Amino acid sequence: MTDHQMNGADVRAALGAATAVLGPAAETGGARWAAPAGPLEWSCRETAAHIAHDLLAYAGQLAARPTDRYLPLDLTVHPEAGPTEVLTVVTAAAHLLATALDAAPPGLRAWHHGPCDPTGFAAMGVTETLVHTHDITLGLGLTWRPPAPLAAAALARLFPDAPAGDPVDVLLWCTGRGELDGRPRRTSWSWRAAVE
Repeated sequence: MTDHQMNGADVRAALGAATAVLGPAAETGGARWAAPAGPLEWSCRETAAHIAHDLLAYAGQLAARPTDRYLPLDLTVHPEAGPTEVLTVVTAAAHLLATALDAAPPGLRAWHHGPCDPTGFAAMGVTETLVHTHDITLGLGLTWRPPAPLAAAALARLFPDAPAGDPVDVLLWCTGRGELDGRPRRTSWSWRAAVE
């Protein structure tokens, strides 16, 4: 699909796409953000906080470089924080991950169910941002599709056995978000982030 080596610029691009659609929706008030985020049990607000959590976790892994575990940390977004404030936390976490990726040598390995390289962490950060932004937009009643070039690059890195097709549709199918050309929705899935 693509031979692009994902990096911090891709995480920033995914963040830009997410905040472009979610920012205006966050400014209209928090009540809508209590709705479920598409197919998830989490609310739209909880899903945005989850994006921030994952991006921060990936940044921490790159910075500390553990070889056999995830760092014993968790991100807590204060319950009283409104949608705009939660998106600010997402923005901070995305920039932390992008900065960690910018500083990471290509040979770096850190734990994500095995040794994972910087391109794997970039692809995971982009995928988490794109698919969960899609979930949130469904919950908010917005029409939005992830950028196809980012979806294609993430697919190539994390889902090398993905079927052919529109990269956005394929990425959503690979992550359990809909049917694809007669293939039923996946009820379980995993990506290949670890490298040898």
